[in-house]
Amino acid sequence: MASYSVDQAAVVRARRLIEARQYVLDSDWGVVQPRATDENGYLDKHSWREYGEWFLGRTEGANEETKARYAFAYGDFRRVHRSGLVACVYRASEWRHKDVERAAHDLLQLLDQVAG
Repeated sequence: MASYSVDQAAVVRARRLIEARQYVLDSDWGVVQPRATDENGYLDKHSWREYGEWFLGRTEGANEETKARYAFAYGDFRRVHRSGLVACVYRASEWRHKDVERAAHDLLQLLDQVAG
């Protein structure tokens, strides 16, 4: 199984989006999560650094500037999705990636606090 580290730039971006109220509280993550075409479209207009900020985890050992480098998407390239954060917490917990799980959990708590 792959190992992941927390992408601190992604955590900062997610916090800023939450604090700016750029989030969706109710969505079906299975429907709204970015697909390959969404990712490719984003990469056509943005850098790999910006792309990576939409993923809470970085795959250890994966080549830079490849999609394989990034894991645990939490948004749709515009807003944070609560369902995306829940999915990150669940998946990281299931796969025992505690640092990613904690980061996603902390962001979920912040989102719930800001949203009221």
